[in-house]
Amino acid sequence: MPQTPAPLSPVPICDSWFSTQKISDRLYLVTEPHYYWFNRANLWLIKGQKQDLLIDTGLGVSSLRQYIASLIDKPLLAIASHIHFDHAGGMHEFDRRAIHAAEASALRTGDDYEALCKPEQGWVRQEDFHCLPHAGFTVEQYTLHGTEPTDILNEGDVLDLGDRAFEVMHLPGHSPGCIALYDPQAKELFSGDVVYDGELLDQLHCSHVPTYVSTFERLQKLPVEAVYPGHYTVFGRERYHQILDEYLAAKRQPGCPSELRQIRMQSA
Repeated sequence: MPQTPAPLSPVPICDSWFSTQKISDRLYLVTEPHYYWFNRANLWLIKGQKQDLLIDTGLGVSSLRQYIASLIDKPLLAIASHIHFDHAGGMHEFDRRAIHAAEASALRTGDDYEALCKPEQGWVRQEDFHCLPHAGFTVEQYTLHGTEPTDILNEGDVLDLGDRAFEVMHLPGHSPGCIALYDPQAKELFSGDVVYDGELLDQLHCSHVPTYVSTFERLQKLPVEAVYPGHYTVFGRERYHQILDEYLAAKRQPGCPSELRQIRMQSA
């Protein structure tokens, strides 16, 4: 007789959905360790003299605002590096919410398609939750909570923390509203999903490879000593340029007049 398969073990409910790593007195890394590593975002809390910045807010399945409350002693600006669910899911919790103009409407309306969290898109999967954030959680109930941005970010805006300042860089390609924050004094780049040390996603419905190429050509000229990315590990100048160079070598297509002339000469 065929054996009856053993029942699946229930997925446990986690004690704490988040974890924190103190990088320095002025910088904390918050992650969601019970979520699949491939999509697990880095949430960066930057402590300033006059205000604090939170770059990205994770999935929004547990209260990030409550979790980091003990670290906040100044006005806080929560920033979405872009609209995707793993970065903007918790934006609705915060009093001050900033996103680039190109994706402000998607945040305002809670656009699940632009956030990549409609069921048919296949990005939010039950098996990616190794523990549940709370009892009864299922991915079928997951949605991007619409919330009105209080601050609209554009290229060249400066976020002044008192003791340091960040320039907003609009760097589309992965999505239309992707931004990074750049500290020109420290030469540090908080890069969101623009550049990180892993598979760069450029085949999404919202992605555009030629634009991504232009973004990387721009970044090649930017003096950078350290990158604090939206996923995976921190890296330095050498690896930064390796990532840019490898992507450009793979994605650049013959098309400019000089390249076309060279191809014609070689084939003549």
